[in-house]
Amino acid sequence: MGSWREANSLLPVHFAPANLLFMESLDGHQPPRPVSESVSEMAEVVLPNDANPLNNLLGGRLMHFIDIAGAMAAHRHSRSYVVTASMDHIDFLAPVHVGDLLILRSSVNRAFRTSMEVGVKCWVENYIAGTRRHIASAYLTFVAVDSRGRRVPVPAVVPETEEEKQRYEDAGRRRELRKQEQERKRANQLARG
Repeated sequence: MGSWREANSLLPVHFAPANLLFMESLDGHQPPRPVSESVSEMAEVVLPNDANPLNNLLGGRLMHFIDIAGAMAAHRHSRSYVVTASMDHIDFLAPVHVGDLLILRSSVNRAFRTSMEVGVKCWVENYIAGTRRHIASAYLTFVAVDSRGRRVPVPAVVPETEEEKQRYEDAGRRRELRKQEQERKRANQLARG
């Protein structure tokens, strides 16, 4: 079988900004980092080319923005290139209209050996009225890779606040559920021949 990169060649690769050097000690381990070091926020004004005929933001476009926001947090935590491995779940809670200001906030919930679960929460801000409403949330898994696409270790996450600790624990439970689902799918494929 080929390399991990060949097997996952359809996954988008996100490149770290040049000023984020991949810093590791000689033994390959990086010191643990607090969740706060990964927090990222981006804003987008929804334009007509982002919308459907009803002038609502396309779901796929929102997923694209979520992927970018998630990658930003993964870059900050791993200080490495990252690839999107999966988007577990997304809830579209309310429509986003042309002209709305979309705010996306992301952070690493938990890090494993080479992967990280990132949570992304999205709001729409009405900058005229000064209001904000939650419109979507998603969980993504990113894998840290080197310039040749080989997996590299990531530092542990240190949750500091009660909310971060809860997200850390929840990420562990979601990972176990993902593993169970992968095993179920593998068993079904073997049973089919």
